[in-house]
Amino acid sequence: MAHRPQLRYLSHPQVQIDPRVPVTEWSLNSVGQTRINALAQVIANRLQDTFSVFTSPERKARDTAAPLAAALGLDVTVAKDSYENDRASTGYLPPPEFETTADAFFADPDQSIRGWERAKDAQDRIFSSILHMTQAAPPGDMLVVGHGAVGTLLYCACAATPISRDHDQGPGGGGNLTTFDRATLQATTPWQSLEQAFAL
Repeated sequence: MAHRPQLRYLSHPQVQIDPRVPVTEWSLNSVGQTRINALAQVIANRLQDTFSVFTSPERKARDTAAPLAAALGLDVTVAKDSYENDRASTGYLPPPEFETTADAFFADPDQSIRGWERAKDAQDRIFSSILHMTQAAPPGDMLVVGHGAVGTLLYCACAATPISRDHDQGPGGGGNLTTFDRATLQATTPWQSLEQAFAL
């Protein structure tokens, strides 16, 4: 059977949490950097059919995409509308408070939770951004580096399932992959860790 081009969506791995820095400017921490460096060592052999790399404009995503694109010999294209759900109204939240708010975000997608971007709006935005990427990219597989929440919203849209945190990437700080058929955007795999996905 001929290879059907895939769109792989990778969430950035662990970040350096700093309440003094805007969330959009957080960088990867040492664990996240180590995981991405390990992937960069093998990615050229794992993704021979990948001919485009896109990233969210947020620093943690750009820091993830850069070494992977370099290993593939590709440039990185910043997709300006592919950022994480807008949480600027609250900024940094301590983990227990963040998890409670995120639960509410997914549970009530038509409502703004504490001023956050509505889940339905974030889903429409990421789906539209992905469509634009598929139209702009050259033929072949695509790698898109982004975030856990909008990646989950994208999965729900492409799997034709209601928005639910049941499909979230789960605990662990990110660094997970979900895949889609590039032509149809049908979801082909749920989230799995990059180590599982790339047999590291």
